[in-house]
Amino acid sequence: MARGRLITIEGIDGAGKSTLAAALASALAERGVPVELLREPGGVELSERIRALVKDPALRVDPAAEALLYAAARAQLVAERVQPALDAGEWILLDRFVDSSLAYQGAARGLGVDRVRAINELGTGGLQPDRTLLLRIDPATGRARQDDRGEEPDRLEREAAAFFQTIADAYDALAAADPQRIAVLDASRPPADV
Repeated sequence: MARGRLITIEGIDGAGKSTLAAALASALAERGVPVELLREPGGVELSERIRALVKDPALRVDPAAEALLYAAARAQLVAERVQPALDAGEWILLDRFVDSSLAYQGAARGLGVDRVRAINELGTGGLQPDRTLLLRIDPATGRARQDDRGEEPDRLEREAAAFFQTIADAYDALAAADPQRIAVLDASRPPADV
């Protein structure tokens, strides 16, 4: 049996990742592709519990602890759901993966992209996406979309505008360094066009 495919969707908060992921999962399923849509952090019980911790606005989380928590959630998701599904020939659509940690914790939190990459290498066993769809959007537009949701912002969403500009710049650098894997999409367009 052929190995499945891992497609990750990345971008700053408010870029439309969840919208694209749901539409893409539906389109693939209609074509008979065995596909599972998962999110990060989350997807399995341990990872969902970690998600609650890292998003809780009442907690102060040290940047190193934040990076390690995301890597731990990712390790559990890969071991419990992603790798077995890929081995069974299924496709996985993943709303965020390692690139998020590289941009958020490596660049924006100042931990260093290479250091964060190393802990995620351990956590994922070196698993790499077959394709990454990077939704590029101006950080101010992304934040405006978040405001339109009518939800209380989580701990990360409360960060200053400069934090999100650093993340956007880091994503651009990642895309420039790996253009064979990362396809950049203009997320300012209507969702159907994206």
